[in-house]
Amino acid sequence: MTIPFISFDEGEKLLDWMGFITALAAGHTLPKAEVADSFLYRGKDTLLNRAAWIDGLGLAVKSATIFPGNPDQGKPMVNGGMSLYGDADGMLEALVDFHLVTKWKTAGDSLLAATRLARPDSRRILIIGAGTVGRSLRQAYGAAFPQAAFTVWNRTKANAEAMAAEFPDMQVAEDLETAVRAADIVTSATMSTDPVLMGDWLQPGQHIDLIGAYRPDMREADDAAIKRARVFVDNFGTTIGHIGEIEIPLKNGVIAREHLLADYYDLDAFKRQSDDDITLFKNGGGAHLDLMTARYVLDRWKAAQ
Repeated sequence: MTIPFISFDEGEKLLDWMGFITALAAGHTLPKAEVADSFLYRGKDTLLNRAAWIDGLGLAVKSATIFPGNPDQGKPMVNGGMSLYGDADGMLEALVDFHLVTKWKTAGDSLLAATRLARPDSRRILIIGAGTVGRSLRQAYGAAFPQAAFTVWNRTKANAEAMAAEFPDMQVAEDLETAVRAADIVTSATMSTDPVLMGDWLQPGQHIDLIGAYRPDMREADDAAIKRARVFVDNFGTTIGHIGEIEIPLKNGVIAREHLLADYYDLDAFKRQSDDDITLFKNGGGAHLDLMTARYVLDRWKAAQ
């Protein structure tokens, strides 16, 4: 039996954002995932293994290597692989490109929330961060909000200009506060440890999507933003106690646990109470989402054969 390897280019051409978020929603109707992470270190280098098991969907192990010195040698800093196993027999079903899974998992996670929490008439979308994830967000949000105009802001303006040049309908924001105040949707994917998004800037009716913070010491939004918004997360188990965006205001008593209204295992709760709500979603990622993504990729690959 030959185990397929689905490369980035081969998989990418088979996928669509709206179909993918439908698959993510369906994955959360299955029994709650079991997840486990393990880390190995050598100086600044890291091996991260993320495993997930969802009864009815299968098993997956996603391995990521983070070698900060690689860019100096012209190599990507983050690499890895994704193994997908069958639910019924545990047999290896496919190897899927690491970067393909990461791209679609990350942007799709945020897009699912936005389609439920953002106002359907949202027409102005601000992307904070002009890296690889920012570009994925432009593609994903463009699929769900095809009439929207996009703006990008980045600490290094030249990077924002380079990203805007790739998308003919995208403008570069000169001032972050002004851009936030003008946006219907703000999606942030930075590596900041200190907040770049201030609650005083937020306007009634906005949807805020936070992606970048993934460690306990990282935040993209300040306390005022968290307090003003109705807050949702993708998974309580992979955000509470793990990510500074949520854990720091909880520990400091800025918010109580009840301020986190729902995760994706209660998707029916992902809704606005009024057009003036400020909604905020924390994208925490997690191996269960990698599993759902890899299964979607394999299903589409099989359908194309």
